[in-house]
Amino acid sequence: MPCVEPPPGSPIIEPMIRWLHGDHDPLPDTRLALPLGSDAPGLLAAGGALTPERLTEAYAKGVFPWYSQGQPVLWWSPDPRMVLFVDEFKLARSLRKTVARFARTPGCGVRIDSAFDRVITACAATPREGQDGTWIVPEMIDAYRQWHRLGMVHSFETWIDGELCGGLYGVSMGRMFYGESMFSHRTDASKIALAALVCFCRDKGVSMIDCQQRTGHLASLGGREIARAEFERRVTLALGEPRIREWTYHASMWRRLVLPAAAGESLAQDTTA
Repeated sequence: MPCVEPPPGSPIIEPMIRWLHGDHDPLPDTRLALPLGSDAPGLLAAGGALTPERLTEAYAKGVFPWYSQGQPVLWWSPDPRMVLFVDEFKLARSLRKTVARFARTPGCGVRIDSAFDRVITACAATPREGQDGTWIVPEMIDAYRQWHRLGMVHSFETWIDGELCGGLYGVSMGRMFYGESMFSHRTDASKIALAALVCFCRDKGVSMIDCQQRTGHLASLGGREIARAEFERRVTLALGEPRIREWTYHASMWRRLVLPAAAGESLAQDTTA
């Protein structure tokens, strides 16, 4: 059913979810997403296919797919939106020491896109507290693999002695990074990958990482909620910047883990401890 803006003076009604009938049926205005207090706050539309064209349209509008096996594709635009400003990343002292130890240990390193298929599969298979099953369904995996081959989706991977121990993947457009999911097979392996992503973003001029929806874990790392309108404004600006061309993690990027203003907190101090 199409979404229709009520005429001036009409009673306020809850927006209705639009069904996408074809690949060229555009996503509705995000202001028509279900509001807080509804059964599915942030739900904007349903249906359609996970093609690269549809995904590009969606992410450019700040919309993402999220659904379970047996459901149609569900498109979301929550308000407020959880984000991580890379300059607000909370580097707890214990994590800083863990990363410093990792950075100086032979056989330990971060790679980008060397094992994307394994990363997204591991993210899908990793149990989540409070979740039964996974939203990274086979159709989703196939779509993001295809998008990865087109250079739009990237994985940050934590490697120890030739073993993939943790990582994350997300979408990159312009100077915007949209985080999708992470996994860890060793303690703090996913946090190391996230710290590397923060360093990479600082190095490349990416100021904000989309986290989609609030979790206590993300909040503990510095994530916070902003209004959808503000999120979309920032996305528009970021998408107007040149896309990142080189996706290689250099060990020298670890120096960006701590901001210069944090006196006495340099990574170098810990690497010699």
